Amino acid sequence: MNGRWSAILPPGQRRDLDDLTARLDLDHGDRRARLSGFWTMLLLSAIIAVAGVFGDSTATVIGAMIIAPLSVPIMGVALGIVRADGGLVLRSLRWVAAGAGSVVALGALASWPLPDALDMVSNSQVAARTSPGILDLVAAIATGLAGAVGLSRKDVSDVLPGVAIAISLVPPLGVVGICLGQGELLVALGAFLLFLSNMVALILAGTLVFTAYGYAHEAAQARGLSRRRANTAIAVSLVLVLIPLLADTVATVVVSVWTERVRTVAEDWLAEVPGARLVDVTVTSATAVLEIEVPTAIPDPDPLMEALDGAIPTGVSVVIDAGVGQRVDAGTVGVR
Repeated sequence: MNGRWSAILPPGQRRDLDDLTARLDLDHGDRRARLSGFWTMLLLSAIIAVAGVFGDSTATVIGAMIIAPLSVPIMGVALGIVRADGGLVLRSLRWVAAGAGSVVALGALASWPLPDALDMVSNSQVAARTSPGILDLVAAIATGLAGAVGLSRKDVSDVLPGVAIAISLVPPLGVVGICLGQGELLVALGAFLLFLSNMVALILAGTLVFTAYGYAHEAAQARGLSRRRANTAIAVSLVLVLIPLLADTVATVVVSVWTERVRTVAEDWLAEVPGARLVDVTVTSATAVLEIEVPTAIPDPDPLMEALDGAIPTGVSVVIDAGVGQRVDAGTVGVR
């Protein structure tokens, strides 16, 4: 490691390759004990995350992030690439896939007996994890860099809980399962895209940091997977994730425009009702929810639907929520 990098990772604080491998390879050392700990903490974090989503509790979801161990095999993929160790890469990917599938399955199972327990539109934990954009990817890469540095240095391991909070892995998977259980496939796809982009960002950042810190040169021998081919595969994966993220960013802008149009039309509609006001408008997954306050019953929604026809795309469902048990489906825009 040259002097430029030694300022960031002093030689005296650098973990050796065997130590780093022992931390990131779940099959290293006492395999049964390590996997027992991995699955115990993963399933507990999944339960906490799913409960936090159902309860719309940010604090609970953060608790799930802190104890979730899924970043260990993900960083194991990065280390395997740096070591040119195809076995480590494949083993780590296997544990990532098995862990992710388990969290999704748990979320789906939890949602089936509770079909009315979650409002996909108004739940902030769902909304925050179903529309990832470019800034989410940038933040994930920066978080991955911080995590890789924390793993490589002996003196800054206390930053790892903060890294776990900053990069969301288990909560999006819990949202995927819950949404699949309730038949919301498009919403589930958005949450899975967030998980996938975070995973690729972690692998990319880990690969860059571990290579810069000299672990590739320290490896006794290269075997199984060419570093050049592996890094190319990661770059391609990043591009593949970046394309839908760009598309999602454009879609977010479009939805914002639609939201403002619905807001304008709804305010004009309520202007005819003394004492009524529009509280909020949310457009998610082809549904527009209007939160209103009215002194009596909800006004006739037909004038609202007529005004929305042409202002937003045909096929968007409109729900009016006046609180205190007053919630009606106003209809679908463009459908008589």
